[in-house]
Amino acid sequence: MSVVAQIAAAVAALVHVVVWVCEAFLIGRVHQSMFGQPARDVPAIRLWAFGVGFYNLFLACGLVAGLIAVRGGHELVGRTLVFYVSWFMLAGSVVLAVADQLALSRPRNQAWGGVAAEGVPPLVVLLFA
Repeated sequence: MSVVAQIAAAVAALVHVVVWVCEAFLIGRVHQSMFGQPARDVPAIRLWAFGVGFYNLFLACGLVAGLIAVRGGHELVGRTLVFYVSWFMLAGSVVLAVADQLALSRPRNQAWGGVAAEGVPPLVVLLFA
């Protein structure tokens, strides 16, 4: 696996760890700036955000495990795990883009930063691996 792909996988893992912390533990502080949700909605979305936060942590763990396997000489296992998780993340970014265009949470075209953060690093992984 190329160095570019490994760096992109590490960046994708880091992004998902940051989002885990924000969603699972800091939702009361970042609700408006990160997710466009008013303070009055935080109690209603707290359970959802906690669960989705851990989903992001588990994705990050999958990439880290794949990178450890690659670096440890288990190339096939590591590449398979990194590819699977990268496709999963890329698909998640497509779903987020569709949800944004359907205005499911806020006005259209407000989630492109999240779409890029979730989708660009795994796309780089898949292009350079």
